[in-house]
Amino acid sequence: MTAVALARAESRRGVFLIALSATLWGTVGIATQALYTISEANPLSVGFFRLAFAAPALLVATWLTLGPQALRARGRDLWVMLGVGAAMAIYQVSYFAAIARLGVSVAVLVALCTCPVMVALLSAPLLKERLTSRVLLAMVLALGGTALLVGGGPGLGDSPGQTLAGVLLALGAGLSYALVTMGSRALAGRYHPLQPISIGFAAGALLLLPFALAGGLVLSYPPVGWLLLLHLGLVPTALGYVLFLRGLRTTSATVASILTLLEPLTSTALAWTLFGERLGPLGVIGAALLIGAMAMLFVGER
Repeated sequence: MTAVALARAESRRGVFLIALSATLWGTVGIATQALYTISEANPLSVGFFRLAFAAPALLVATWLTLGPQALRARGRDLWVMLGVGAAMAIYQVSYFAAIARLGVSVAVLVALCTCPVMVALLSAPLLKERLTSRVLLAMVLALGGTALLVGGGPGLGDSPGQTLAGVLLALGAGLSYALVTMGSRALAGRYHPLQPISIGFAAGALLLLPFALAGGLVLSYPPVGWLLLLHLGLVPTALGYVLFLRGLRTTSATVASILTLLEPLTSTALAWTLFGERLGPLGVIGAALLIGAMAMLFVGER
């Protein structure tokens, strides 16, 4: 096989791995909603167990990849990794609390599709990146899409207070994950990609533990509930990130970012199929605007 053929095969493999990881991430919302249905689970408990199950698996993967260098980090960089962990912990709780109030479809679309817009906006003052007209247009589309999606979501008009709280939590989740993205980007040139997320996820689990205990850590689940928690920690989180980072070796950032659109699309399709969540006409238009804003940023990326 020629070098060109090998390169093409590796490229196709990278695309497949990233598409698979995004599809796995798309199961998080539906698994969380199922946990709420079959148990007394709360966002703090689900967020803690997700990170607590994921962190050891990621740390083992990092050690197997890097050996004794796995946990070594410069002082200032270590604080950034811990900050990534804190932001990830906040993301977990906000995201899962939003799902409890809005349902899977709306919470996932608002949180995941506004995140890239927030990254683009925050990159201007924090990373000195230029704020372009494309970013501003994407922000307008995202805001309009969020408003339409909330107005056209399944049963969201029944409790305006709960709806508003859910939207704010989903936006908070998007902001938290934007900070995770920016922290990881700041460390990318100096560390293996697995290292920051392994240390960060472990720190996030330790940070969440006292809050989960104070807020009532739920330890009683049916067997299916424990399987769902294991799934959240090991499959979309640990395995999903390993596949994603492996795929990035042979896939451009732009292509990878567009492929991650499979995450909200998978979540919405599963919510539609398993829980009967239906978006009204306004909700469909809003979802299209949000995904359009996300795609606009990714297609314009170089």
